[in-house]
Amino acid sequence: MKLRNRFFKSAGRAGIAAIFLLAANICRAQGFLKASGRIITDEKGNKVILRGMGLGGWMLQEGYMFRVSNLGQQYKIREKIAEVAGEDYAARFYDTWLKNHTRKIDIDSMASWGFNSIRLPMHYALYTLPVDKEPVAGQNTWLEKGFELTDNLLKWCKANHMYLILDLHAAPGGQGNDLPISDRDPAKPSLWESKANQDKMIALWKKLAQRYANEPYVGGYDIINEPNWGFEKAEDKRGTEETKNAPLRQLMVDVTKAIREVDNKHIIIIEGNGFGNNYRGIFPLWDNNTVVSFHKYGNFNNVGDIQKFLDISEKNNVPLWMGESGENFNTWYTEAIQLVESHNIGWSWWQEKKMDINNPLEIKVTPGYQQLLNYWAGKGEKPSREEAIATLDDLLAKIKLEQEVYHKDVIDAMFREVRTTETKPFKDHYLTESLNINAVDYDMGRQRYAYMDKDTASYHYTPGVNTTGNKGRAYRNDGVDIQADATGYQVFSIEDGEWLQYTVRSRAAGKFNVELQVASEAGKGKISLLADGVKQGETVSVIQPGKDWSILNIKGIKLKKGINKIQIYADEGGFDLKTIKINKAG
Repeated sequence: MKLRNRFFKSAGRAGIAAIFLLAANICRAQGFLKASGRIITDEKGNKVILRGMGLGGWMLQEGYMFRVSNLGQQYKIREKIAEVAGEDYAARFYDTWLKNHTRKIDIDSMASWGFNSIRLPMHYALYTLPVDKEPVAGQNTWLEKGFELTDNLLKWCKANHMYLILDLHAAPGGQGNDLPISDRDPAKPSLWESKANQDKMIALWKKLAQRYANEPYVGGYDIINEPNWGFEKAEDKRGTEETKNAPLRQLMVDVTKAIREVDNKHIIIIEGNGFGNNYRGIFPLWDNNTVVSFHKYGNFNNVGDIQKFLDISEKNNVPLWMGESGENFNTWYTEAIQLVESHNIGWSWWQEKKMDINNPLEIKVTPGYQQLLNYWAGKGEKPSREEAIATLDDLLAKIKLEQEVYHKDVIDAMFREVRTTETKPFKDHYLTESLNINAVDYDMGRQRYAYMDKDTASYHYTPGVNTTGNKGRAYRNDGVDIQADATGYQVFSIEDGEWLQYTVRSRAAGKFNVELQVASEAGKGKISLLADGVKQGETVSVIQPGKDWSILNIKGIKLKKGINKIQIYADEGGFDLKTIKINKAG
């Protein structure tokens, strides 16, 4: 279940030139994928580990992605846009949204970062009319818009030798009680309460299979996303307690049968109840080219937390795929990917972009958009139509990759850090006579190698574990606590024993003095400095209480010519750190 209710410039905007930076050891598409025993193989029989990204927010908006959790479903967001800007503008807004949100540059960039697959969360209403809007009951009106968008996406994937996995994210009527993930209107019959909705879903999959039957770059059909429904007990809103899941199994069997009437080549990907994880009553399998998907969020990254799926794989001789994961911090990302890949399980992350730091691309919140959010939350005045249109037009520009913040630390955690404990500079720090370093520009790498923080991830689905990762949710997605002020960013909430490492390249060997810009309301904090693991100078104490910044001096630091790993160590926490200035002694 999803968490609800910078490669060209360091921590800057995503540069177009970034798309030419090729990642090493990328597995590229080699013909149709196939379920071969407990692994996925390509047409040549080679094992394939899918490393994918989900395009959440493109065809289907969820409120939390754009800081409108209070609105919920996409149809409600659209209603609010129409209310402030007019119905005609709302229609134009969504047309432009589909053009701007995901383009060739997005797919090119993801390929260069290391992804070999894309998961497309489809909204059925882009492909066919809702049941209650069909001119003739029981018939299906096909809409070209969704198919054209899918065709274009497939073309971009082909150009990068990437697999495209089709995922029915919003099924006709909606497949669960978590309303935003399927844009469900609870006043209308759900997927499970309407045979007409189920028939439309089956027909849609047959139509898609007919269109893409001979496309080897289509990796598979993820036939239903995160069902969450109580079949046996209505009070089981999430579907986690179901023991039979008979309606879900039957629908997946019927969808598969329809697909196989026109397509015998593509993998069928199934998801259990309870947001993809409750498989009680689903087996035995009904198709020999099936992959079992599970979704993993906010729990520990050890074998015990995926053992039930490993057991399913072994008992049924079927491959596994972690079809959704993410919405966390970098340490969790590295550990989760290490865990599943060690068991030959591929993955798809959620998601490429939204208004937060824990994805590769961050959509920036402008002052105008914040004013609109305030109005929608009942905390501000309604903007004029002209003001609302200007704000929303600006948002349509901001969702383009070139206008977004690229979080290279997220990509580093998902690929490089999975395979090595080596650190690398987040920014180049070159020391001649003097060097200013922003404290937030510590090295990239794993926890305990590039930095040490006592709270590095969120385990929001693990009872009794209350951790938050980066408390300030700003600038970077590591566990290090970073907050913004009017002059930039600083590391705050520093605890005893925490530390940060900076790679400094010195033009010459010599002695240097260091100035630390610190603040502590309680007047607490003791700091040591190490260079390549050796303590340098004296431990210094924060003695000036208050919110104002003060300077601590550490003198006589010995640095060698070339690379120096400098560590700022909190012998005692309770202070904030903004900058580190290194000056040649004398």
